[in-house]
Amino acid sequence: MKFSKIPLAQTVVQLFKAKNIKHIIISPGSRNAPLTIGFTNDPFFSCYSIVDERSAGFFALGMAQQLLQPTAVVCTSGSALLNYYPAISEAYYSDIPLVVLSADRPKHLVGIGDGQTINQKNVFANHILHSANLKLDLKDELNLSEQEELPIFKNIEDKLERFLGLQDDIQSHNEEEINTAINLAIHKSGPVHINVPFDEPLYELTEKMTVKPQVKKFEAKEKKKIEKLIIEECLVDWNESTRKMILVGANPPNHLDQKWVDELSNDNSVIVFTETISNIHDDEFFPSIDKIITPLTDEEFKKLQPDILITFGGLIVSKKIKSFLRKYQPKHHWHIDKKTANDTFFVLEKHIEATPNQFFSEFLPRITHVIKSDYQKTWRPVKLKRQLKHIEYLKQIPFSDLKAFEVVNESLPQNTVLQLGNSSVVRYMQLFDIDPTIETFCNRGTSGIDGSTSTAVGCAVVKEKQTVFITGDLSFIYDSNGLWNNYIPKNFRIIIINNQGGGIFRILPGHKNTENFDTYFETKHNLTGEYLAKMYGFEYEKASNEEELKTSLKGFYKKSESPKILEVFTPRVQNDEILLNYFEFIK
Repeated sequence: MKFSKIPLAQTVVQLFKAKNIKHIIISPGSRNAPLTIGFTNDPFFSCYSIVDERSAGFFALGMAQQLLQPTAVVCTSGSALLNYYPAISEAYYSDIPLVVLSADRPKHLVGIGDGQTINQKNVFANHILHSANLKLDLKDELNLSEQEELPIFKNIEDKLERFLGLQDDIQSHNEEEINTAINLAIHKSGPVHINVPFDEPLYELTEKMTVKPQVKKFEAKEKKKIEKLIIEECLVDWNESTRKMILVGANPPNHLDQKWVDELSNDNSVIVFTETISNIHDDEFFPSIDKIITPLTDEEFKKLQPDILITFGGLIVSKKIKSFLRKYQPKHHWHIDKKTANDTFFVLEKHIEATPNQFFSEFLPRITHVIKSDYQKTWRPVKLKRQLKHIEYLKQIPFSDLKAFEVVNESLPQNTVLQLGNSSVVRYMQLFDIDPTIETFCNRGTSGIDGSTSTAVGCAVVKEKQTVFITGDLSFIYDSNGLWNNYIPKNFRIIIINNQGGGIFRILPGHKNTENFDTYFETKHNLTGEYLAKMYGFEYEKASNEEELKTSLKGFYKKSESPKILEVFTPRVQNDEILLNYFEFIK
């Protein structure tokens, strides 16, 4: 087997292998050649070549999102590294393990006007779990006197580090930093950055490893029970409260044991609101949050106001529930999460540093008496009424975004993976009950449209189940480079809802139908995905009315020799009216 001759490259590759980081996404470059050589020549690794670093970052994120273990991206020096930032920030706020490997110039070539060079050290400081800045290997083949004649060292510190420091010390430092970064990515679930300086020559090979790095385990604190005092305080408040609300944000599937789902659904003093991307389902829970609470009067909001609010999962999509809970604040807000607790409603009382399963397993069995409450009983009929009005309204509306989402939602095959674009797409899907067998995901850490397609493709590559991606037109065009790779499976499906602009801005307050609004907010356009589909080898079909859409969907998910795109054209200037009238109607 061939290896890079550079000890630092060998160290990185060996430690990645030891830590079982198998999926390596490489963007082409010269400075990262030693890493590329090491990863691609070892059959342990599954390597992927993706030119666009922004797409590569989200592609890796989509993989890690599904695998629940780190994937790695590798790039050359310079601005290439900065293109990872959107994916890094999404990974940071969504707790997704992502390892960023950037090649760099040696320290003495940074800041002197050398090409393809920026200040890479700690460049992601605000959105990273750890920045590992590795040190350059000593060059054994050149002696000190020869090197001292080269006028490339700016200060005595560089000389001392480069020549008087021992290679063993450098090797030890690098091993420590790489181990630390990877361990944090794995055990703290987030992005880390490893910056790797290489000097030329970059392409030399060897058939023998010259280093054997030490693998260090993560020194995890012993898993301890939640403090008794916290449980006791929670029990006192719980037993005094007749209205408890549980609000669940984004979660991977099977995140909460069915035992605790059943117990919560059987408690009449508890209402559980679940978002579309919570991946938690129960007949007694309340999905489609906006459908239920948007039409409420002030008096009804006061009746819904909880005494206790328990939250867990990722960031909340629904603006309505955030607005409600900020205005009608609970007496107590507890957030369950091992890492962080956001004071989203400005009344956070307790950060319970545990998993939901751990908390409920220690808490629910200690509840000794049933609380008399009509909280759930009162709101169950409201839920049913909203559902009936929802069905009634959809029967009478013309073809539009809302009608298209209804038809698409009903068509989704069971046991698929659903990836949602941001902005309008995820909000429309919040109005519909999704089949419990479908796993649903969306990049809600930063809620950007910039990498939705790439994330969905990365997901599809590592999932055996079929992945279906629903996106808006702007989001799809924005991240069209997400299709620029050779790894997209044949069963991957994209549904583009094309309303010729940023339709969500027509729903928000603003002066619609003016040149300024159309150009700078809605960004009206006449583009389609047809030629992109041809360029990237997708089968393409389009639909402009309900009948065409239903006909196209009949065979859309079936086996094919190529991935498919279905583009759905909806009326740009009617969609917002139909949606706003929907909330009036279901009152």
